[in-house]
Amino acid sequence: MISTTQAAGANGHDNATLVAPPVEERKPLTRKEISADHPTWCPGCGDFSVLALYFKLIEKRKLWQEKITTISGIGCSSRFPYFVQAYGAHYIHGRSLAFASGVALSRPDLHVFVFGGDGDLFSIGGNHFTHTARKNIKLTCVAMDNWVYGLTKKQTSPTSPLGFKSKTDTWGALDQPVNPMKQALAAGATFVARTTATNPNHVLQMMEAAFDHDGFSFIECLSECVEFYEGAFEAANPRKGGVFNPVPADHDVTDEVAAYKLADAPFPGYFGIFHRVSKPTKNAREAEVSAAARQKVEGLKDWQILRKSFAAMR
Repeated sequence: MISTTQAAGANGHDNATLVAPPVEERKPLTRKEISADHPTWCPGCGDFSVLALYFKLIEKRKLWQEKITTISGIGCSSRFPYFVQAYGAHYIHGRSLAFASGVALSRPDLHVFVFGGDGDLFSIGGNHFTHTARKNIKLTCVAMDNWVYGLTKKQTSPTSPLGFKSKTDTWGALDQPVNPMKQALAAGATFVARTTATNPNHVLQMMEAAFDHDGFSFIECLSECVEFYEGAFEAANPRKGGVFNPVPADHDVTDEVAAYKLADAPFPGYFGIFHRVSKPTKNAREAEVSAAARQKVEGLKDWQILRKSFAAMR
């Protein structure tokens, strides 16, 4: 509401002065306000940790529902949007990044987050992962990697290690697994990080760093499937006798070759930011193209631009 005060002018007439009331600062969202349906993952699933820390990120950065978009494909981890009280989409298998790219390019004011599993992102969605990374579209992609197809009850996934016995490979997996970190680096991702759901403070640190990055940011998060691959990541969990190796303090995150060497370390490998560089985003480049095109038709109405375009086709 705008209030009006009256002041006498020099000519004897009243002058109306509009005074805007002070703008009230919006309170940060609480976890209760962000939470939607109760998660339906199996008890002990690593995805619970990732969801809780996503809520923490939203609270800490004071994001509002109209400024965030949560997108996923198909799989256990891809149930994510159901559990977040904000805008989002549970899209078709393997196409989450394609859908998210459209959202990010058309709405640069939004923070776009994509959550998916190793099957969704590196099997049926592998081509979309490569092209989204190389185009450097501004969004954050979190791969909740559990080394198995869990939703369909234990089949070999693209990241299943050699020898893993599943319903599709009862004799043990024969195919060399995908290394998500190498995949992201080779595709040209400008931010590449690795974490594990058993270290919540580190997960939040990686999410915040990815959130702040201007470009395509990728996080591989080890997220154990306690039902179909229990103990897969114990070697990375100090509470289970494993080790959590942080990226060396002297690592140069702009050195792509050094990042490859870290990604090539035997499991459990390293955790932290492997690679981070600044390059123009597709968002910025497309905005420049659009601005240049608009200059050529400055002053014309939309229908006049359309008519002019059709006339040029004759």
